[in-house]
Amino acid sequence: MNDLLVLRHGDDVAVATRDLTAADRAVAPDGTAVVVREAVPRGHKVALRQVAAGAPVHKYGQVIGVATAGIVPGDHVHSHNLGFDPGEREAPLGGTHTELTVPDGVPRPTFRGYRRADGRVGTRNYLAILTSVNCSATTAKMIAEQFRGAALDEFENVDGVIALTHTSGCGLVPDSEGGQMLLRTLRGYAANPNVAGVLVLGLGCEMVPGAALSARSGSVADLGMPGMGAPAGTDAGAGGLLAAIPDDTVVRSMTIQETGGVRASVQAGVEAVRAMLPEVDARRRTECDVSELVLGLECGGSDGYSGITANPALGWASDRIVAYGGTSVLAETPEVYGAEHLLTARATSPGVAKKLLDRIDWWRDYVAAGQGTLDNNPSPGNKAGGLTTILEKSLGAVAKGGTADLTAVYEYAEQITDRGFTFMDTPGYDPVSVTGMVAGGANVVVFTTGRGSVFGCQPTPSIKVATNTPMYDRMSEDMDVNAGRIVDGTATLEEVGAEILAKILAVASGEQTVSEELGIGAEEFIPWHLGAVT
Repeated sequence: MNDLLVLRHGDDVAVATRDLTAADRAVAPDGTAVVVREAVPRGHKVALRQVAAGAPVHKYGQVIGVATAGIVPGDHVHSHNLGFDPGEREAPLGGTHTELTVPDGVPRPTFRGYRRADGRVGTRNYLAILTSVNCSATTAKMIAEQFRGAALDEFENVDGVIALTHTSGCGLVPDSEGGQMLLRTLRGYAANPNVAGVLVLGLGCEMVPGAALSARSGSVADLGMPGMGAPAGTDAGAGGLLAAIPDDTVVRSMTIQETGGVRASVQAGVEAVRAMLPEVDARRRTECDVSELVLGLECGGSDGYSGITANPALGWASDRIVAYGGTSVLAETPEVYGAEHLLTARATSPGVAKKLLDRIDWWRDYVAAGQGTLDNNPSPGNKAGGLTTILEKSLGAVAKGGTADLTAVYEYAEQITDRGFTFMDTPGYDPVSVTGMVAGGANVVVFTTGRGSVFGCQPTPSIKVATNTPMYDRMSEDMDVNAGRIVDGTATLEEVGAEILAKILAVASGEQTVSEELGIGAEEFIPWHLGAVT
């Protein structure tokens, strides 16, 4: 294993593959060598050439910031001498097309999933207790607790009973952007193909009534919420803002006030779930084509290896799924900032590219209103792992999307209807981001991490991919795949990409992820809270 990784010809920096100390002679694969001038942790950057103060610094063949002090070969390049500079980046409105291919003479991949009445396919078979307001959260959890352990032994086809609770549902303006977003998220979970049964539990006096979640059709106005029309570009009539719940999803609803309080509601809720379970359990897995996958792409706790190992390996798997006619979804708008030009160049139309740029502009205004800027990222953990600027972090993050054309850009929690590689506008906060993609219909998620995330996201399985071997060895009981082998030299990027794809298919067929084995995922349901609370 070489001491340094040079990611593109002409880069000003390389990435250390081991902890380096002053006076070490560090060598790159092409024979380039520098004498290290100071300690450089693994995953961090080492200067390959001299860069004057104020000049741009390149990694991945792209600008990742400007030198805030003079840099000489062998220097540790990080926050003390590299700063953010928004610069001027041309954002093409399409024009770059990549023809994806699949192997000749190889059978199309399949998985065993649950086909729903609306044609979509689930990878899990959950019964969800969906709360319309935070006031019903504790009651929902009390109901779900009655179905832990042996309580579901006779229902072998039910993956679990989960309480999806949140901190909103009242004290907000229903026809506001935030009100629409919450309703879209909750309805999206009810309609997700991984959910076969839904018990909607409300308090009874909240601003977002349970009826707006459990009704199978109609606009929000039909449910006594006038003024809350459909988002731009959607039908305000049947379906409208409310994504249609599949006809074969078992739906029940109740309110605590009408039922007689918490104790009575827990008893009634347990009875309702018990009555629903046989119908949910009657579902069976069938052979489904790989094109039925809707893959959520997420990264969290990123480090200097994320854009070198796990993210591009996941991008390889994403490209293969898209080539077979499936769907993948990239998200975290603040964490593609600085690399958006690489995505807009791949857009299938100027309109798709423009929608992404519009969301970037929205985020600029949004964080400015909170007295922040988009370069507040990376996090302290990211920086400890070797990432210095948001530009550097974003360039590594977009690698999860592979090379496929960008076919659509979605609002948060909007239903994902286009095939191919798509984008959803979400925050960078991992649970909120994944909640949006699952609400949009993602039936499997792959989550890459360098620092070590313990994330899960019921009802959609989350496969965790480690970016480096030391972290994988330290947290192996929380990781599904080790992409650090790419840097170790024991596996190629394509081999790890193929391993990730095989794991996606196995998990989609019912194999549990490590987070599922630990029961992680219900608490990570966090809808994006936007707007005023009154």
